[in-house]
Amino acid sequence: MANAVVIETDIPARLDRLPWTRFHTLIVVALGITWILDGLEVTLAGSIAGALQESPVLHFDAAEVGLVGTAYLVGAVTGAVLFGYLTDRFGRKKLFFITLGLYLTATAATAFSWNFWSFAVFRALTGAGIGGEYTA
Repeated sequence: MANAVVIETDIPARLDRLPWTRFHTLIVVALGITWILDGLEVTLAGSIAGALQESPVLHFDAAEVGLVGTAYLVGAVTGAVLFGYLTDRFGRKKLFFITLGLYLTATAATAFSWNFWSFAVFRALTGAGIGGEYTA
């Protein structure tokens, strides 16, 4: 391959010269919302730990509070892997809205949890939605 032709391009420079459009603004807003929602989820989980332990319905102990936090993180990692694959296969736009719907539905369902296992499952699904948002 001593006679191979080498083509040099400066792709980053070409991308920098492209005009900023409405599409770019929407992408930045969508990613910002995802970042805010993830921060909100992590912050809220720690903030309501005391309320979960004093809840007349759930009355979690300290170990269960830790486990539902873990369920969220496991869901986020699993969602990132699964939805990352599906995003590559079916397209980012479609999966972005699917994962956003999963996140919103699972978050609302968490409010109606009746025991530890339902709360943990809904938190894992919430995490999967957020993990999917990162990959979409």
